[in-house]
Amino acid sequence: MPKGFSSSVDRLAGALCLWFLIGSGQVAGQPPDSPEVAASTFDLIAPLRSDRALGYFIADARLAEAVTGSDAELCTWALDDWIRHSDGRLEVVPARESDALIRVYFVSSGFNRYGEMRPILVGGRRGAEVFVRTETESLGADIAGAAEDDALMRDTIVYLTCLHELGHALGMIHTGEFADVMVFFGFGGDIPAFFSRYRSRIEVREDIASQSGLSAGDIAQLLSAYPED
Repeated sequence: MPKGFSSSVDRLAGALCLWFLIGSGQVAGQPPDSPEVAASTFDLIAPLRSDRALGYFIADARLAEAVTGSDAELCTWALDDWIRHSDGRLEVVPARESDALIRVYFVSSGFNRYGEMRPILVGGRRGAEVFVRTETESLGADIAGAAEDDALMRDTIVYLTCLHELGHALGMIHTGEFADVMVFFGFGGDIPAFFSRYRSRIEVREDIASQSGLSAGDIAQLLSAYPED
């Protein structure tokens, strides 16, 4: 099993780590009628029930759909990346916002993190709201400068943030491995290098759809969370 995924003690530690990271305050852009947050500590990060296709909803500030060139498209590619590496164990389908187990929203001003996952209950099933920051100007001089000078770096930041937070939505916990998209930088690591590593692998925006951001460790964690029947 991957590091940090072998016991309920490890899962609790990972869940608490996320809890301290995200805090409990309101987030700019959160829908006003957000479903009840799952109360159990273990529900903070846990695999979703995969006995049927997982409904997802990805909002877009401009057109509310994953149109070409939108941040919603980047997030759709990120979700596809996880599903593609699930070895057929996960399936997703578009759904209405009110029915979706996975809901993605884009936020900018007033949001002081790259992204955040919040567990929710949808018809008694564990689900997740994902919030992704689309503004890069206040992420530090190195990140802001790189994103301003290079549109593909900016898209890389949004894409990898989507990939990381969707990983939490699917039950993935933080790791201390720099190679993983699920790495937690509280353990250390060069954040600009983390994004630059992926940026160096793409030449045009469309490459993101086929260039996976997942490591072998990320995939191992995914397959452990969703074992074969």
